[in-house]
Amino acid sequence: MTPRIDRFDADEVASGLISYLDDSPTPFHAVATSAEMLEAEGFTQVDETAALPAEAGRYYLVRGGSLVAWSTEGLGADAPASTGFRVVGAHTDSPNLRIKPRPDVTSVGFAQLAVEPYGGLIANSWLDRDLGLAGRVTLRDADGVNGVRSVLLDVDEPLLRVSRLAIHLDREVREGEALNAQRQLVPHWSVSPNAPAFTTWLAGRLGVDSTDVLGWDLMTYDLTGAARIGLDGGLIASARLDNLATSYAAVRALLDAVGDPQGPLDAIPVIALFDHEEIGSMSERGAFSQLLPAVLERIVLARGGDRQDHLRALASTVIASGDMAHATHPNYADRHEPGHHITLNGGPVLKINTNLRYATDGVGTAAFRLACQQAGVPMQEFVTRSDLPCGSTVGPMTAALTGATTVDFGAPTLSMHSVREVCGAGDQAMYVACLASFLDPA
Repeated sequence: MTPRIDRFDADEVASGLISYLDDSPTPFHAVATSAEMLEAEGFTQVDETAALPAEAGRYYLVRGGSLVAWSTEGLGADAPASTGFRVVGAHTDSPNLRIKPRPDVTSVGFAQLAVEPYGGLIANSWLDRDLGLAGRVTLRDADGVNGVRSVLLDVDEPLLRVSRLAIHLDREVREGEALNAQRQLVPHWSVSPNAPAFTTWLAGRLGVDSTDVLGWDLMTYDLTGAARIGLDGGLIASARLDNLATSYAAVRALLDAVGDPQGPLDAIPVIALFDHEEIGSMSERGAFSQLLPAVLERIVLARGGDRQDHLRALASTVIASGDMAHATHPNYADRHEPGHHITLNGGPVLKINTNLRYATDGVGTAAFRLACQQAGVPMQEFVTRSDLPCGSTVGPMTAALTGATTVDFGAPTLSMHSVREVCGAGDQAMYVACLASFLDPA
């Protein structure tokens, strides 16, 4: 059997990721970009308030900054309603600075916008950056659902900046700086005495009356685009690699799995791109919500099954939870487990923690290892040093909510949670190939 990696051109996949990153400054835009990719290959959006179609096909639904997509068209004609799922999970959100509800502030002649840090951002990486503004704005609309409608906004302009204090005024800055989030991360956007109120400016950008602006989910982002870097272009530098690299790989993998399957599918392929992972996933659309379990059950019911069939389906389901993995840093090699060094362009990373900060166990390990072998790509194994705390992701949550075998994995990266992260350009095709093999095992 031809290895799945042979289906993918490494440069094309890397270029596709770069475009995806640039088109997705917020979780809402990442969902819209993913939906465009899916619809181009025959996926149909389903309104979450409507019944799921009984007909076999390719479908997706959206809840805010989250998206779930699946296909039932590749199943054999006699596939029972209790057929299990193969699920790839990822998340669409990244640490950033988000606009407060009453953002207008002034200081010594500067017009500024009050922000609140979202997630575990490396604060000083946001200093001296040209920042744009993007997200979702909710407007009054008598014809909308419940009298409102939401629109996406992307101000791809150098609108905001958080300026660093000059070294002459802080001689200890070279020893490291601790920033006060309330006072020292406030971006400025004008020195004009006639700067408009934020709501007035926002309404003008959208062409609506300021009284019709009812709410927003707006965030700043670094305007520097994703790019290949290094002597041979072997690396990709960008914002939001954590975790849009996995979101992109999941979409590409699903398209490959349903577009050219190895044969009749033995399980229903699903991808779940969750919002709010960086702040604990405790929301109506996070991994700790009923979003994924409810969609899986609705798929079973739409195929003519019942609650018993749903529980049987979960018993044979395997979930692969994807988030970026720490590559071994050349300047801080001592911060990594000595026997588990992770290299960029070294292949997908299995993430293991005996205290289940990652959900991986031996059964999940086997499923992911087989996927990598069938894809024809190497697999790396990450373990945190025993004397350092271990991070976590959506894997343990989805495992607990579904009872399904779950494995955590990632792609190697440096500078995680910085405004600009780094990953291997060659890793991305391997990432897609192993996930496609996981969704469509031989």
